[in-house]
Amino acid sequence: MYWSCTMRFESVLAGINGFGRFQKMILAMCFIGRFSIPCHFMLNNFIADVPAHHCDFSSLDDGGVFRNLSMAEKLVVSIPVQEDGTPSSCRMFSEPQYHLLQNSSNFTDARTVPCQTGWVYDNTTLRSTVTSQWDLVCERRGKNKATATIFFIGTMFGALTFGSLSDRFGRRRMILLCYVSTILVGFASAVSASYVMFVVLRFFTGFCITGIFIIAGALTVEWVDIEHRKLVGVIDSLPWSISSTLFAGIAYLMTDWRWLTVSVTSPLIVVIITWWWLPESARWLIANVKHQQAHMYLQRCAKMNQAEDFFDTIKMETLSDIVVTEKGDRTYSLFDLIRTPKMRKLALGTGLLWISVSASYFAISFHITGFWLDIYFTQVAYSLIEIPSKISLYFLLDKIGRRSTVVGTQLIVAICLGINILLPKEFSLVITVIAIIGKGFSAAGFAALTLYSSELYPTVLRQTGTGYNNFLGRIGTAVAPFILLLDEVWKDLPQAVLCSVALLGVIIARMLPETSNKCMPETIDDIEQH
Repeated sequence: MYWSCTMRFESVLAGINGFGRFQKMILAMCFIGRFSIPCHFMLNNFIADVPAHHCDFSSLDDGGVFRNLSMAEKLVVSIPVQEDGTPSSCRMFSEPQYHLLQNSSNFTDARTVPCQTGWVYDNTTLRSTVTSQWDLVCERRGKNKATATIFFIGTMFGALTFGSLSDRFGRRRMILLCYVSTILVGFASAVSASYVMFVVLRFFTGFCITGIFIIAGALTVEWVDIEHRKLVGVIDSLPWSISSTLFAGIAYLMTDWRWLTVSVTSPLIVVIITWWWLPESARWLIANVKHQQAHMYLQRCAKMNQAEDFFDTIKMETLSDIVVTEKGDRTYSLFDLIRTPKMRKLALGTGLLWISVSASYFAISFHITGFWLDIYFTQVAYSLIEIPSKISLYFLLDKIGRRSTVVGTQLIVAICLGINILLPKEFSLVITVIAIIGKGFSAAGFAALTLYSSELYPTVLRQTGTGYNNFLGRIGTAVAPFILLLDEVWKDLPQAVLCSVALLGVIIARMLPETSNKCMPETIDDIEQH
């Protein structure tokens, strides 16, 4: 037995229909609010894409023979050829090698130098990226990957900040703050005049937008009954996949990185309008001894769900008996996650699990090049496979339990990564199919973990715990782009590392308790006494 349901909020929700029109309204509003989140998380796949490029050889123009050559001939005499037969991206000849026009293989002794006056980019697919805007290639390649990492560092601190603030000041006010601030910094980043300005604004975009993710998730879960919590967890995960799929189409149409950034931020303007109808979490209000407001929202829920007869039996004074907190006026903090033994063990386990799942999921998501498909179709395939994999959770979460679902999905992810290490690169179609399958199970594991971890934490610390888990999860996300850079050491090293990380997640998940068909804990005492 995990914890008793006696005198719990769930009994009230069941009486006023814990999954009626009121709850569906909340789901719909949060669904719209989450559209921009995956777009911003995956934005670097397109705005920081590295197009084919070579050195700008205009400095070799001597005003004579060179000027009369065609563009193809200028490329031959200016840029050395790599082992695979393609022009070098980072080196050029110190002077024109005109003899290569007769014998293109006779250039072994020609001196090469790094690019002297910048690069020329192939803008056939993408008209403009931050890569071409600020020349984030060759020795500056690390700065390119850093744009994604800095964004996710922002999400780390945003998760901690808004998780704690929403536990203190409520879900509703904090999610509005996240909406408004994300719009402001998102639009500002689209008009960045320098690389430094861009990465600073991307940091704050990540900081603000992660608040939407964690607050909306808690708000929907806290308003539904036990019976439908699993369904809501699955529905809550679908906006990410649907938005990611549509994002590929938006990126295909918006080939300029500035307009693409504006396009994925704009939907939040509509969301602010819907906020006026978004309720506060009655569970949070009761836990924080705000019984009058809780009564008002529960009455609205009962009216919309046509369950007013049951609600008439519940008086405002009765709400004080539903949740018994240690101190009604107490403020909770991150310290409470480690203050007691079982709470400390829970925080350690879920934190490490979030690092593991996040690192494997996002590293797979960021790797959309080098497959049998182009970047747009890879993005679409990666996103579409998430939909059936997440829908399958509806049957798995109760059938085998939350914990076993997380364990099983992570194990399959590790197997897929291991198979792709062993397969010869000539089997590009097979590798692509296995990568897509691995992405699907990784997404299912992430969705299951989001619901699972929210059920593990008590109401008084749910948002703080969610923020803490997201903070650690974003460590894994921030490291993911740099894991992909390990291919410079060994081409399969990134997949070997991710395979090990996924297996670590399997071990950690096995140590956590099951929450299927259990009431969510309300207080820290609920954790310590069971």
